[in-house]
Amino acid sequence: MEGRVRRTDAGRPERTPVDEDPQASSLGEMIRKQRELASLTMRQLSKMAGISNPYLSQIEHGLREPSQAVLREIATSLGIDPDELQPEAEEIGVRDAIAADPGLTAAQRRALTEVYTSMIAATAARRADRNS
Repeated sequence: MEGRVRRTDAGRPERTPVDEDPQASSLGEMIRKQRELASLTMRQLSKMAGISNPYLSQIEHGLREPSQAVLREIATSLGIDPDELQPEAEEIGVRDAIAADPGLTAAQRRALTEVYTSMIAATAARRADRNS
C-alpha cells in the first residue's frame, strides 16, 4: 500500500496512509506496541524479520501494508503467533462461531457475545493505560 505525500506547514513533505486506512494503522500500532514490549529497537526487529528499517517504520506508521509473509516474519521475530497481530479477524471469528453454534440457545449466544465484547474492551483499555 503506497502513501500520498502532502506538505506540512513548514513545507516539508509528509507521507500519509492511502485512504487513511484505520486497519493498516492499527496493525502498525500493534506491531510497534509488541516491539516495545519485547524491548526491541526498530532496527533490531527489522534485522530479525529480514526487512529494511525504513519499511518497518512505514508499516508501524500505517503507510505500508505488509504481505502475509512479512507479517509472519515480524510476528515470529516478536515471538508471537501471526494471528495475534490481527485481533479484528479473530474477534469476528469468535462471534461467528458463537452465532453458528447449534448447541447454544439464543440467550446463551447473547450472553457469550456480551461477555466476549466486554473482555475485548477491558483488554484494550488495560493496554491503553499501560502504554500511556
